[in-house]
Amino acid sequence: MSSVLVVGGTSGIGREFARMRARRGDEVVVTGRDAHRAGTVAKEIGAAQGLALDLSRPTGIAAALAGAGRVDHLVIAGVSRDENRVADYDIEAALRLVTLKLVGYTEVVHALGPRLHDDSAVVLFGGQAKERPYPGATTVATVNAGVRGLVNTLAVELAPVRVNAVHPGVVGDSPYWAGKPEELLAGLRARTPAGRLATMADVVDAVDFLLRNRSVNAVELAVDGGWLLG
Repeated sequence: MSSVLVVGGTSGIGREFARMRARRGDEVVVTGRDAHRAGTVAKEIGAAQGLALDLSRPTGIAAALAGAGRVDHLVIAGVSRDENRVADYDIEAALRLVTLKLVGYTEVVHALGPRLHDDSAVVLFGGQAKERPYPGATTVATVNAGVRGLVNTLAVELAPVRVNAVHPGVVGDSPYWAGKPEELLAGLRARTPAGRLATMADVVDAVDFLLRNRSVNAVELAVDGGWLLG
């Protein structure tokens, strides 16, 4: 049995990953911004505990994780959707996302440092907007590119703890994409060499692989069906 901490584990892909590992029999802790929701989701998916943690408020992260024990596998899946363009730049939104994904991710690892051990593994969530930006992705593309640098420096500083990143493309059954118009999704499928969009199960499987394969380190794994080639 492994001890697993999923930051951003109350919704979307983070929740699906936490559910899978709890069903496997691991001791899973999930975090979310709201304490009540974190506790409710933990019960629903069979996790051991739910904690309140806001990545966009990094000064409170250490206190939020003070009760965490040994961590074998750490997944930081917390994300925020930010539609931001240079022509109509929302500085407050940009600051929140940059803080959440770069400072917040780093502070989680810092706060949990004493609970990590030589065989621990960490997976950070990025995204393929870093390779194929779209209108409104000014901040999203930037921070996801920053995840690459964060993975590299953490892999060096935390060695022998392994640190990797997963970069999902369009995840067709995720809460964000599932409600999009079918004609939009059909167009995306047509431009994807695999002929299908990635699923949450695909991303969950990729994260699990990165955590359990002891020779995979400082890797950026794209889960997009070859979307960048389309």
